Amino acid sequence: MIQQCLVLIKPDGLVKSLTGNIISALSETKGKIVGTKIVKVSRELAEKHYSEVRQRLVEKFGAEKGNSIFESTLKYIQGEYHTDRVFALVYEGEEMIKHIRELAGSTNPEEANSITIRGKYGRINSKTGVFENVVHVSDAEETAKREIQLWFEPEELTSIIYPTKKKSIKMDKIVWDN
Repeated sequence: MIQQCLVLIKPDGLVKSLTGNIISALSETKGKIVGTKIVKVSRELAEKHYSEVRQRLVEKFGAEKGNSIFESTLKYIQGEYHTDRVFALVYEGEEMIKHIRELAGSTNPEEANSITIRGKYGRINSKTGVFENVVHVSDAEETAKREIQLWFEPEELTSIIYPTKKKSIKMDKIVWDN
């Protein structure tokens, strides 16, 4: 089954110049890249991206600790510990989510197999307790769809992967001043 998968090379991956290594590892999936861009992550984008995480953290650790971990996670993806950018990619191919998640390894870098991306390059920051796990990978088709539509506009992808429609909108746009 052909699937799409969002991959984010997180701020620590960019600071450590791991983009090439990670893309090389992901090439083992035989998937094709249908979208890429560098994104400066706003708080609003970070909160939307991790919208389902806060409740799980509160349930697992209690309100105070869960909310504290959530805030650290938002700071991490926004680049407050490294750089304020991420490299966003959309991969497409046969069972792409499963294949990329296998290559990425466990979310906790200490539990990740040493041959996976997170096992090789991730760490737990002793000051913040944040899993600096270098990459984010969609975990299911529904999640991938939500995440891809959050991070990318349809025209930023080389193929139409979800239904689209034309909509006339009025907005200001920043343009080159020549």
